[in-house]
Amino acid sequence: MDSETSSAGAENRMQVEIWTDGGCKPNPGPGGWGVLLRCKGVERELSGGELATTNNRMELTAAAEALEALKKPCTVNLHTDSEYVRNGITRWHTGWVRRNWRNAAGDPVANMDLWRRLLDAAKPHDVSWHWVKGHSGVPENEQVDQLATEARIRMEEQKAGA
Repeated sequence: MDSETSSAGAENRMQVEIWTDGGCKPNPGPGGWGVLLRCKGVERELSGGELATTNNRMELTAAAEALEALKKPCTVNLHTDSEYVRNGITRWHTGWVRRNWRNAAGDPVANMDLWRRLLDAAKPHDVSWHWVKGHSGVPENEQVDQLATEARIRMEEQKAGA
């Protein structure tokens, strides 16, 4: 596991563990996201999906939804198996903002709407961003993968019934 921190001050905050995952099949296609929030031994699951999306959009949505679910500023350990999310939030976004939301090649940043949403959602919190290898037997990662898969299947069924 690998981690980096983005801090908004951490004085006497509630400690929260968050696990997120997202995906779609095919990519692009119907997608789902899953979240596990754990605070003081209490767990809460969240999930949702979209009919037409990408893996990266679902990964970003999961992280944003998780942080938006917190009612007050917290100290957060957020675990994701998405290097795209972790690197974007800990490394790349400062350059994007400096270049007016353009990547190093000068093109508009993909998923800018969700990156902005995630940055806003993270602002009140002291977040440590942890990368975990997907499908490696980490129970919480497997749990959120299952939530995301179930949400994606609901989207597939909704699309088939449309």
